[in-house]
Amino acid sequence: MIAVSTRLDSWELREPFATARDCIDRLPVLFLELTGKNGARGRAEAAGVDYDGETPAGMAAQLESIESQLRDDIRGEDLLRLLPAGGARNALDCALWDLRAKESSVPAAATAGLGALHPVTTDFTIGLGSEADTRRRAREAAPYPILKLKLDAERHVDVVRIVREERPTAQLLVDANQAWSRAQLERLLPQLQRLGVGLIEQPVARGEDASLDGLVTGVPLAADESCTDRDSLAALVGRYQYINIKLDKCGGLTEALAMSAEAHRRGLGLMVGNMCGSSLAMAPAFLIAQRCRHVDLDGPLLQRLDHSPPIRYEGARMHPPERALWG
Repeated sequence: MIAVSTRLDSWELREPFATARDCIDRLPVLFLELTGKNGARGRAEAAGVDYDGETPAGMAAQLESIESQLRDDIRGEDLLRLLPAGGARNALDCALWDLRAKESSVPAAATAGLGALHPVTTDFTIGLGSEADTRRRAREAAPYPILKLKLDAERHVDVVRIVREERPTAQLLVDANQAWSRAQLERLLPQLQRLGVGLIEQPVARGEDASLDGLVTGVPLAADESCTDRDSLAALVGRYQYINIKLDKCGGLTEALAMSAEAHRRGLGLMVGNMCGSSLAMAPAFLIAQRCRHVDLDGPLLQRLDHSPPIRYEGARMHPPERALWG
């Protein structure tokens, strides 16, 4: 049997991070280590889906409940039947990918059929705050050519205008985190388009995606909270142009790879995102980033400390993780 060890950790952020949903200054996570029969070890980290009530302690309890079923030859596909989509399965699946890579000396990327990994350009997220904070953050983010701005029902166009004044040449994406209605989206669209916004993420609440039927917009929409795993994709076609794949939501790299292929088949563009977290959480998502038009893997840039060896960021240029970290 594969031995399982879990630990509850947390990462202190560089400054409070506010969205339409909440504000945090520390991110609680679950660290997981698997040990195979020959002593090889695989590691992973998961934050879970907080808006669905997931916590690191709850995820650890989920893993404990199925530990006896983790036979030595278990595969990622088997985990899809053992656990639902979410943070617990993400941690287990990604740790299993790392374990198999360490056991076989075959990189996870090769097993995933990706070949050599190439650097990607990630956006950098600016959370909600005062005008002074927003201006400061936009200036401090000068090394990042793509900025993702968190908005809510009251703070929206003015935030984008402020950042555009500070960063006139930056590419801007915005994320409403379910805070708008279709009517509000329609009112804001012309102004956001004039300000050069290139993508709007999850404008309406999960479950209200049908309200977007028939909407004609010059700015593409990306589904985040409404997009979980492959089963969620059919309801997004014709309403969104992109999906945001997050390993904590879909339940790991195995599902994320299958999900990216299914999204491509359905004509949906790809974005990869994160629930914040360290380089260990970003590493398996980096594999998905190889297939994505939009990359939002800035978690380690938002926190004070990181795992070692960390993923190397040169400004917005994110390099492949070292195998000593993961994969």
